[in-house]
Amino acid sequence: MGKHLVKNLLMDGHNITIANRGRSKDEFGNKVSRILFERTDERSIKEALSSQQFDLIFDSLAYCSNDIKILLDHVSCDRYVTISTTAVYRKHIDTKECEFNPLAEKVIWCSRSEFPYDESKRQAERALAQAYPSVSSVAVRFPFVIGEDDYTNRLYFYVEHIMAQKPMYVDNFKNQMAFVRSDEAGKFLSLFAQNEFQGTINGASSGTVSIQDIAEYIKMKTGKEAILSQDGETAPYNGEKEYSINTDKANELGFYFTPLHQWIFDLLDYCIDRFHCIQ
Repeated sequence: MGKHLVKNLLMDGHNITIANRGRSKDEFGNKVSRILFERTDERSIKEALSSQQFDLIFDSLAYCSNDIKILLDHVSCDRYVTISTTAVYRKHIDTKECEFNPLAEKVIWCSRSEFPYDESKRQAERALAQAYPSVSSVAVRFPFVIGEDDYTNRLYFYVEHIMAQKPMYVDNFKNQMAFVRSDEAGKFLSLFAQNEFQGTINGASSGTVSIQDIAEYIKMKTGKEAILSQDGETAPYNGEKEYSINTDKANELGFYFTPLHQWIFDLLDYCIDRFHCIQ
């Protein structure tokens, strides 16, 4: 979603600095400034950012409480937006922001390896809310982010296994789940450069889809049926309970996500075409 965020910010006329390790190419050329640093190394952050002043920082790599600390202790910014996750919730149908309060329990200062992903992200939000209350901040909670540019290939896993007739182990075949499209995630994030919202907020496409729905669409398009087996390769969305994400807060800000069923099947068509091209 990062490149979509930058595109939207540039279109809105903002001056952008990209801060990363510089290992991945991007399309922005001299339209942006650049800072090279290692996000998990406090010394690298201090050397790169201690003399910098920013109006707003978008942080896509705050995975634990220490990540929040080593950044905000060494950079000056008027506003900070962290990309969080709906994994902070015990998810169910119509999951709302109030169901995880980062002020309710004391923060534990931890590294990324000390807790599972969901608890690490809870600690990151707690660190932001409890240790840096003077910073105007937003924690944006997304479900799985997917799109044609999804480097995780999690959705493609299902397409590839079904079309290649590879057995897969799926433990939640019928569970309805939420997603967000990568370009809309970037566009939604850019909204927080334009308003003064503070706190936690969900971002997700309206509606849900199950792996069964995905498999049935692929069968309809290709004639290939999913082979489900406990001995198959473990599927990437395993362990997800049935849930949906409430986006009333986003709607109140005037942002409405495209319904999931208006784009998910086009994305599956792209994945099917990609499979044919690879073969």
